[in-house]
Amino acid sequence: MAKAAEDAAYAKATGKPVKSFLLGLTAGGYIALGFVFFVTSQVGASSLAWSGGARILGGIVFATGLVLVVLTGAELFTSSTLTLTARASGRITWGQLLGNWGVVYVANFLGALTMVALVYLAGTWHNAHGGWGAVVLNTALAKLQHGFLQAFTLGVLCNLLVCLAVWAAYSGRTTTDKILAVTMPIALFVAAGFEHSVANMFMVPLALLIKDTAGADFWHEAGLNRADYADLSWPNFLLDNLAPVTLGNIVGGGVMIGILYWTIFQYVEGPPKQPPGTEQHR
Repeated sequence: MAKAAEDAAYAKATGKPVKSFLLGLTAGGYIALGFVFFVTSQVGASSLAWSGGARILGGIVFATGLVLVVLTGAELFTSSTLTLTARASGRITWGQLLGNWGVVYVANFLGALTMVALVYLAGTWHNAHGGWGAVVLNTALAKLQHGFLQAFTLGVLCNLLVCLAVWAAYSGRTTTDKILAVTMPIALFVAAGFEHSVANMFMVPLALLIKDTAGADFWHEAGLNRADYADLSWPNFLLDNLAPVTLGNIVGGGVMIGILYWTIFQYVEGPPKQPPGTEQHR
């Protein structure tokens, strides 16, 4: 699995940037669709006696996004942090690593924003008498209430689980194996409220668009007061959420999973040894 992860990381970092960009667009869109599923599952959840159950359900359905990423070979920034393994082995340069990260990060953002536009224009946020849009607004606002250190730490915890899910998926031999390997770690991070940079690229911009354009009828129907969402702004999102969460995602996935397992299985244990008698002689 460690070798498979490193080989995949090498292939990503040395592949054609345009391919990474296009696959990054799809990954941003798939994660956004996972959040669409999550929001739908949370409409009316505040009225449930067991709200923790609603969070667990939301996490399970959100996992659809990463399942699609894994099964289609899309490139997601958070899992691309595992390219640190190929850098640790000296198979790629820092320039190749950072170049791949930059291309995939921008593509993920554009893919997520594409889904923002589609969901907004489809009027999905009006569903359930504005309840769907209310979940978006309240979820996004909560994300901007964290301090820098807290947002960073939540990002660490999130991508630790995301990269664990991707790493575990390398053990799968069937589609069912991979789905099962991915689902529960992703459900855990969502249910616990950890922070995923690419998911936030969809949720917060959609909330900002709703806040800035919704008419009085929406606010009345949803039972919300626009003034309560004054903290929802692009500077707050980019500086107080996206920046620390992205840094946390790099540490949680690239270092705590990628480098840790590379150290255990590649550095400490060394490359797999050939069984006696199988060596090739000149």
